[in-house]
Amino acid sequence: QVQLVEVGGGLVQAGGSLRLSCAASGRTFSNYAMGWFRQGPGKDREFVTTISRAGTSKYYADSVKGRFTISRDNAKNTVYLQMNSLKPEDTAVYYCAARGSTVVTAPQGYNYWGQGTRVTVSS
Repeated sequence: QVQLVEVGGGLVQAGGSLRLSCAASGRTFSNYAMGWFRQGPGKDREFVTTISRAGTSKYYADSVKGRFTISRDNAKNTVYLQMNSLKPEDTAVYYCAARGSTVVTAPQGYNYWGQGTRVTVSS
């Protein structure tokens, strides 16, 4: 089992920045590809970004490309999501997820999920 805990959500004005962190425990963190997903009000959960086990491959949804950056520190068992130039449409609950294999963008491909952290962007 892998336990994931996200922190860093909050209320921010449009154009602002937030940094989310997701701390993992329970298994060898570097064995897992990590992803960030989000679920806005009345919407399905959607892919945001993912990073490979060594951090060498990263993929982003078109909607966040150029504004969000994923990174990981395997020594700290933590994955980060730096969010810049936030827009009201980024408002959602953000989840991190772990997958014991290569990166994928489909949420169904992830085995472990955090509880989520809420991000609200005001206009």
